[in-house]
Amino acid sequence: MRWAKAIILLFVPLFAFGSAPHRIPAITFTDSVRLINVGRSVWILEDRGWELTPEQALVHSDHRSGPDKVPNLGISSSQFWLRFAITNTSSEDIVILQVPNPEIDRLDVYTAKDTVPELICATGQGRATSTRAIHDAVYTFALNIPTGSTRIVLLNVSSNKQLRVPIVLNSGPGYIIDHDLRGLIAGGCFGIFLVMALYNLFVYFSIRDRNYLFYVIYILLVSVTQVNFMGYAQLYFWPDSPGFAVLSSQILTVITAIAAGEFMHGFIRTNIYIPRFKRASRLFYLILLGALSINIFGQVLLGYELLQIAVGLFAIFLATGAFMVWRRGFTPARYFSIAWILFLSGITVYIMKDIGLLPYNWITKYMMPMGSVAEVVLLSFGLADKINVLRREKENSQAAALLMSQENERIIRDQNAMLEKKVTQRTHDLQESNEHLKRTQTQLVNAEKMASLGQLTAGIAHEINNPINFITSNIQPLRRNITEILDVMEGYRSLDVKDAEVQLKALKEREDQLGIADSIEELDDIIGSISEGSSRTAEIVRGLRNFSRLDEDDLKEADINEGIRNTLSLLSPQLRDHIKVELKLGTLPPVECFPGKVNQVLMNILTNAVQATLARTDKAELAIRVETLVTGEHIQVRIKDNGIGMSGEVQSRMFDPFFTTKPVGEGTGLGLAIVYGIIQDHHGHIEVESTVGVGTEFKITLPIHQRQQLKQRA
Repeated sequence: MRWAKAIILLFVPLFAFGSAPHRIPAITFTDSVRLINVGRSVWILEDRGWELTPEQALVHSDHRSGPDKVPNLGISSSQFWLRFAITNTSSEDIVILQVPNPEIDRLDVYTAKDTVPELICATGQGRATSTRAIHDAVYTFALNIPTGSTRIVLLNVSSNKQLRVPIVLNSGPGYIIDHDLRGLIAGGCFGIFLVMALYNLFVYFSIRDRNYLFYVIYILLVSVTQVNFMGYAQLYFWPDSPGFAVLSSQILTVITAIAAGEFMHGFIRTNIYIPRFKRASRLFYLILLGALSINIFGQVLLGYELLQIAVGLFAIFLATGAFMVWRRGFTPARYFSIAWILFLSGITVYIMKDIGLLPYNWITKYMMPMGSVAEVVLLSFGLADKINVLRREKENSQAAALLMSQENERIIRDQNAMLEKKVTQRTHDLQESNEHLKRTQTQLVNAEKMASLGQLTAGIAHEINNPINFITSNIQPLRRNITEILDVMEGYRSLDVKDAEVQLKALKEREDQLGIADSIEELDDIIGSISEGSSRTAEIVRGLRNFSRLDEDDLKEADINEGIRNTLSLLSPQLRDHIKVELKLGTLPPVECFPGKVNQVLMNILTNAVQATLARTDKAELAIRVETLVTGEHIQVRIKDNGIGMSGEVQSRMFDPFFTTKPVGEGTGLGLAIVYGIIQDHHGHIEVESTVGVGTEFKITLPIHQRQQLKQRA
């Protein structure tokens, strides 16, 4: 009996603790039900310390029942465990669970038959979309609940934003209907936004009013913001950037608010009707950016709450300004006021839905995008009305100008000479603009060349600094030795004939003391070292001068092999101890060309070869081979490296202007485009052979005589 009592006392607590989840009233899922909202059947547990495991949360006794149809967990740094049970009496073993709130940062779904929860999916806005069980804008999960059985569902959720957790059970066909309806609404809204953007963009190109361009930008920002709130932005625009996705709604809201303010200033002419309004809006911009910064870099929850308050106040501020302009008689402000009120109404309903003041349903859920659509359409009407206003103003202005021209016809005739002078001046200005365009084109080529030289500056400075330091370090010993020799020579020059023998002996001792013989021998070494350092410096400067000469306007005969050597000399700091350079320079005749431009071609291609070779991460020997040869009436330069190579797609675009595979700030995308243009100007051609992981070879072919080519083309 004692053993029996002990066993009972031992297992009763475990039985009670382990069976606690099964006492949850189960939701019955049948074939006749297409969609069930389970919010009021959910039991909620707040885990402030993030300490509970799924096993502990499943059987925890502190769960409270949710009073709302859609659980409203507020703005909190806690994680929450939501628990409910499902009894499947339908004919299918699969029950579709949906959590249609894309703004949940973290969402883990578990099912349990007994007391051991099984993880179904770990997803959320703070994770890549590849973690989702079903590729959908809202979180959707297929729960395997055999017909006639009961399963406990456990959700673990957390978010740094207002956390509402709508939970819906659906059948397969019902989910398809829901999915298509959501897609239809999102696609319809986005389609309207896109049509309005294209229409206003067309109007902008027709009348060149910047307000329409600002409005197009605003529409595009609003469309991206709305599809982001619907969950489609993360799904299609940044699926692998969960860090940005968590902050996207706040970032897009701030950018859109600022764009709305800037559009409003130009659209309803606040600078004319309420001059101080624009300055006040700039203060709001700083507040919005400050709240966003706090959200991103500081207190996330505090920043989110401040941002909500700041956005709300700014929206009211814009509505007030529009109403003030309307009261002052500018009719387009009427459209802006009504449109903005509709937009604010949509936002208000959306927020009231989030904080629980309004029910969570299809109307409140999509009130904000619908308000945005109404706003965009009304603002387009307002812009159209503004065209009528501008047309009337223009007609009045033309009528006044016509009357003035009739009254001052004589004065106009007297001013014909002045008009002709202005026409002449305008023609001159156009000619200067044309010349400026040509100079700009030349400067672009030179800028790319100087950019290449700029990359070499550090290495060249180091190369020059070494011989200069060597020369400098030898100056002091040279001065010392010369001073000692001059001192002894002065003694010899001041010898007294009468006492020469004694003085010579003293001078000899002085010579031995100073080590004049060693100093004279050392002088030869010092002078040789200085000569070698100065020669090296002169060689570097000469190579740099030969490379960078700007003589593009004159055809000259040039030694291409010398240009290659000069270029490699400039690149030597990058090559030394890293890359083996093999030169196979044939005997070339002087080539008629623009030497500076040809040097630029060599520099760009060799620099690319060096960078591609250094990019290898394996232990292969890095090598570049440069070969020159004569082929008939042409010479050919072949530059081959064993770098990382290029794909076919990169090769197809490599000569396109501004195309680059380098990170932002490290390449202009003009190097090879300029190379191609220079070779075309020389009536040559360039061939490229490249294999990824093997290397690249450039073959540059140039005619030896340019004037013959020019005559043949003439």
